[in-house]
Amino acid sequence: MPQRRPRPALALSSRPAAPRNHLAMTADQLCLLAAGLFFLTGLLTGLWKYLCIVRSPESQAPVYVDIAHRASLMYAFSAILLREFLPYSPLTATGTLWAVAAPLLFFALAISTYVLHGLLRDTDNQLRAPHRLGQTTLPGLAIHGFMWLLVIAEIGGFALLFWGFLRSLG
Repeated sequence: MPQRRPRPALALSSRPAAPRNHLAMTADQLCLLAAGLFFLTGLLTGLWKYLCIVRSPESQAPVYVDIAHRASLMYAFSAILLREFLPYSPLTATGTLWAVAAPLLFFALAISTYVLHGLLRDTDNQLRAPHRLGQTTLPGLAIHGFMWLLVIAEIGGFALLFWGFLRSLG
């Protein structure tokens, strides 16, 4: 039997291989890790959504099961988009890591909140007062404070990377 020759590795990216430091993660690795976790969550919540639809007399999934599914898939590709802007970052490696970690953290927190509301089936609008989390009512300040932090982290982190890209055009 003829021996198979190994296939050459495909160059899927022009990025050099990430350094092997087990104590630190690069911004590139963090983006890929987040994309993988978010995409897997999207696939699993898609299964959850399907099972809810099949079991529902109205053939409908709970609102936040649907939102968790869609948001997970959207944020997976958002993590990849962040990764594409990394080469243009005007920041140091550490600054760039923080610039992507902030939006990725809030993407993860948003997905987690949607999954939690999907499990609890406690609301169809988390921003409508009274702000329910299971049997508990949360203060509006906590909800709106979180939303403003989310806005600052997501827009700010990406804006820094995008600014670096825009500078590269000139």
